[in-house]
Amino acid sequence: MVFWNKELLFCDINPMCYAISVKKENLKRHLQDLKRKENFATDFQKEKLTYVVSERSSNMIKRAEGVDLASQFNKAKNIELACQKLNGLVIKPGEVFSFWKLVGKISEKKGYKAGRVIERNKLILGIGGGICNLANTINLLVIHSPLLITEFHTHSDALAPDETGRIPLNAGTSVSYNHIDYRFKNTTNQSFQLMLWCEGEVLHAALRSERELPYTYDILEENHHFTKEKEKFYRISKIYKATLSKTSGDMVEKTLIWDNHSEVMFDYGLIPKDQIRFS
Repeated sequence: MVFWNKELLFCDINPMCYAISVKKENLKRHLQDLKRKENFATDFQKEKLTYVVSERSSNMIKRAEGVDLASQFNKAKNIELACQKLNGLVIKPGEVFSFWKLVGKISEKKGYKAGRVIERNKLILGIGGGICNLANTINLLVIHSPLLITEFHTHSDALAPDETGRIPLNAGTSVSYNHIDYRFKNTTNQSFQLMLWCEGEVLHAALRSERELPYTYDILEENHHFTKEKEKFYRISKIYKATLSKTSGDMVEKTLIWDNHSEVMFDYGLIPKDQIRFS
């Protein structure tokens, strides 16, 4: 006799049930987009818009104790492929950026490789793994701009030990085709352009605009530490977006964008001892 565990979600019964649940969520997203009739950004141009709003460069290969280098190089390849679908995109006033509308469904056939993914709160290898790093880079560009983030999902902010010191939101954006998307809307009166490209092991990213902006934007993190809850460790912090006047340097707005409570996914022995607080 088989007894049904009423607390068990359908997607957690077995891998087939999980796959069915994912397909259901994908279909639901397609239907939602048809109903909402969003005006998605789809136009590209090679010529760069005049002003740099925000930019960053990051090493795609994390070299730290306990990190598998093979999956890191696969991640870099996955990011490079996705960049080719996004580089040069122009987001006009009123348009919405959708990560998955542009990147499309990933597969081995398209050249994507196995990298680290989080599935059911566990780190495993999966095709396209590491592409969340690209979504996170885009998120950091957008946070440093007046563009409005309309969909943002987080996974653990403690996937691996900090390589060169703490950088807030360095790995906090989660995407999974297509129901876990990253989206933002251009609510301004001018166009913006997304530039994304890879050189060697480095990902380069820039957000450009037609006209100069009157503000700059920054990320502030407060009360950062690690704590133990029952048998698990978590990274805790509050992360804010600060809007600053270019002329005076004064902060004109401070908005909480993430009340961070992330499960540590790496060896607990690698957590800096001076950053652990016990209740």
